[in-house]
Amino acid sequence: MTHRNTISDQSYSVVMGGLATLSVAILVGPVIIVLLTSFTSSRVLTFPPPGFSIEWYRDLFDPVRSGHIHSALANSVWVAAIATALAVVVATAAALAMARSNRASARALEASFMSPLILPGLSYGLAALMFFSILGFRPSINHLIAGHLVVIAPFIFRTTLASLTQFNPALLESSASLGAGRLYAFRRITLPIITPGIVAGAFLAFVASMDNVPVSLFLSNARTNMLPIRMWGMMETTLDVRIAAISGVIIVAVLVAMVVMDRLTGLTRRMSM
Repeated sequence: MTHRNTISDQSYSVVMGGLATLSVAILVGPVIIVLLTSFTSSRVLTFPPPGFSIEWYRDLFDPVRSGHIHSALANSVWVAAIATALAVVVATAAALAMARSNRASARALEASFMSPLILPGLSYGLAALMFFSILGFRPSINHLIAGHLVVIAPFIFRTTLASLTQFNPALLESSASLGAGRLYAFRRITLPIITPGIVAGAFLAFVASMDNVPVSLFLSNARTNMLPIRMWGMMETTLDVRIAAISGVIIVAVLVAMVVMDRLTGLTRRMSM
């Protein structure tokens, strides 16, 4: 019996280990391929690279040859930063209001707030374009911010709401009994507790905004060109290797941001407790 259990345990470990390895390969493999391709010496996107060179990174950081890419990146960063800042305020306020209510209407509002994650991005992008067109507005950077705000706010709302589920209301009752006002209690008790959730959601929201294609595709114009749309155009027309270099820079930047965020908020430590 013990021998059978040992064989069964070993088989289970082999199968689960194989599935885990396959999953990691599927997730990490494309990233490695893009990074290797960004150092190719070829003039077009090919894999495996015939040789290695940093030429494409030099071209990418050249303000003359890659000025249009820098402009698109600046637009994307500006839109993502402003939309994320606004989403932090809106989503945090919504999470605080809904976490304290047990009414069915609160649950319905929660589902409505999360609905942009379910709605297809192309459908929402087209709907947003038609909405602004009916109102007589032309595509602009402000419309991009509004469109991205709707799409990324659910990320912050979800993580903040998850942080509030671990919040003990007795802390607020104790602070009130000691004479603390609601604003003071929020600033000194509630906010420090939910800050990791807000920061994690803001990070996800910022990355999602930077990577958003549908909303940017419908709401941008020649002056407000966004980085994903610029990369898409370069891919369709010339297969420019700078696309791989851009991807490499983004991958490294996101990894660094993840490490910094974990150091600042201690998310890994909190999850392991």
